[in-house]
Amino acid sequence: MARVFRSFALLALAFSVAIATDHSPLQDFCVSDLSGQVLVNGFTCKNPGSVKASDFHFRGLHMMANTSNPFGSRVTPVTVTQLPGLNTLGISMARIDYAPWGINPPHTHPRATEILTVLEGSLEVGFVTSNIENRHISKVLHKGDVFVFPVNLIHYQRNAGETNAVAIVALSSQNPGVIPVANAVFGSNPDISNDVLAKAFQTSDDVISNIRFKF
Repeated sequence: MARVFRSFALLALAFSVAIATDHSPLQDFCVSDLSGQVLVNGFTCKNPGSVKASDFHFRGLHMMANTSNPFGSRVTPVTVTQLPGLNTLGISMARIDYAPWGINPPHTHPRATEILTVLEGSLEVGFVTSNIENRHISKVLHKGDVFVFPVNLIHYQRNAGETNAVAIVALSSQNPGVIPVANAVFGSNPDISNDVLAKAFQTSDDVISNIRFKF
């Protein structure tokens, strides 16, 4: 009886690990139907008979994006929203352009690890480990260098030079999501109360209101 119980326990553990990971595709492709009305964890599939080559194609990563904004950077994403053929494949990518000293501000990807390659210029990059250590791991990268940001950890990039910089990133999800830290905290809808944020940041309500005004 004990042996049967142990076997059952091992089977249950293996099953729980299996369902905790992404499922492998069960067909050649599942091109997303962004207009689909069925609510699932992701996007429903187009009828395979209506799939076209354009569903697997994206054009434009050779073009520099407009970095005229307060951060001095611009992300050109290629996720399932822009490239429907990525649906269920567990990958996506993006181009990031940086003006001199521009930043891609601290953010997280709740569903993806990110790997970055510098194509032009130099970048200071970094991420912060979880509590209680909160270790800041950072490095200055140059053309051809590669750096990885573990899933869901806060990370950032900054152009470390006087010229434009360009990076290509790959992500381990077709829909990685992005949570900019400052926007999430100070620009939520509805607002997180000033009292909560003032206590969290150990400052005054007036300081929080001033920061919030900028978001």
